[in-house]
Amino acid sequence: MMATHRFGALGSPTRIPTVLTAGFRFFFLSAGIFSVFAMLAWTVWLGVHAAGGTFISTPMAMAPHLWHAHEMVFGYTAAVIAGFFVTAVPNWTGTKEAGSLFVIASGTVWLAGRFAIWFSNSIDPVIVAAVDLAFVPVLSTAVLGRLARKSQARNMVFLALLTALLTGNLMMHLEWIGWTDDTAQAGVRMGIFTSTAMIAIIGGRVVPAFTRNALLRAGYQGSLPVSRVWLDRAGILLVLLTALAFLPFVPEVLRGGLCLAAGLVTLLRLAGWQGWAARREPILWILHAAYLLLGSGYLVYGVTLLTGEYSETAALHLLAAGAIGSMTLAMMTRASLGHAGLPLKVSKPIVLAYMLLIAAALVRSFGLGALGYFETMLLSGSLWIVAFGLYVGVYFPILTTPRTRK
Repeated sequence: MMATHRFGALGSPTRIPTVLTAGFRFFFLSAGIFSVFAMLAWTVWLGVHAAGGTFISTPMAMAPHLWHAHEMVFGYTAAVIAGFFVTAVPNWTGTKEAGSLFVIASGTVWLAGRFAIWFSNSIDPVIVAAVDLAFVPVLSTAVLGRLARKSQARNMVFLALLTALLTGNLMMHLEWIGWTDDTAQAGVRMGIFTSTAMIAIIGGRVVPAFTRNALLRAGYQGSLPVSRVWLDRAGILLVLLTALAFLPFVPEVLRGGLCLAAGLVTLLRLAGWQGWAARREPILWILHAAYLLLGSGYLVYGVTLLTGEYSETAALHLLAAGAIGSMTLAMMTRASLGHAGLPLKVSKPIVLAYMLLIAAALVRSFGLGALGYFETMLLSGSLWIVAFGLYVGVYFPILTTPRTRK
């Protein structure tokens, strides 16, 4: 049975499910469940076509591949981002964490967006857009006020990135409404590169810090992680520019060059963080693996744009499924344990989930050379479903029961 908390209002206690008492609880659990559903729906659609069948109609108005892309970025990834910011920003600023009322309200808006997109074939596209686009502004209200009150200048960049995420989503909806031509593809790519920019910035702070702390606790005698200020600044600037490079007027050669530079700098940053020393701690090596996929993804995508020698969508998935997928899973599994008052040790099923997710990304990005299209897609999708199924199974009780007291 799902645990509950008492929540008093004017002396009238109400039973509030534990999962609704903190942003990380609701959004991390919802993201995992939705990820399984969204990938399962996409894989079933592919499987039917692989078998020679077809669907007479679909509940969504947009092409299924665009629904899949939209929901993995603006549905799944946006939920993880929300869970992270609603929890992290109060820690950064020393302010009060958003309470159950905000979690319920923002969670309702996020869920409404998922239903509106899924049933968009039966709803006016302007209404679908209004419902789906509402989530990021609602989320931003919980971030802006706290950052402004505590003069968090360096973190204000995340509000700019949330605006870019909203812009990418808007670009997709404008095409679906019929007000623009050919902006949906650019919109989803802007959403992906905005998400990877957030990963680059946040990961650049936490990966070396977490690794250093763990190595010191373990009495490690070798070199500790090193971050160079000039390299960090260059890396942040480049990933921000790559996100903006997917605005419609930017030449593809400039996008490719920025991605190539961002990949090189990202890998140079990672090289100083002593990832090999963290190889025995899954909760650490997954962070390094995600950052490796991030830098590699930028590189492969940049080379693809500049040479045209590889599939652009396959290269894109090294960032989307690889970097975003693995870093979001890494952060959800770690942050949930910490905020639930549990030791920072992941179980064997979660280690397996990490490996399956990385395999899913590699199969999707590089499997086409050895497998057929449908075989690659179905294998990759199945690996993803199992990985997030394991996450939901292990973390459901953690996210729905009260914090362990130490």
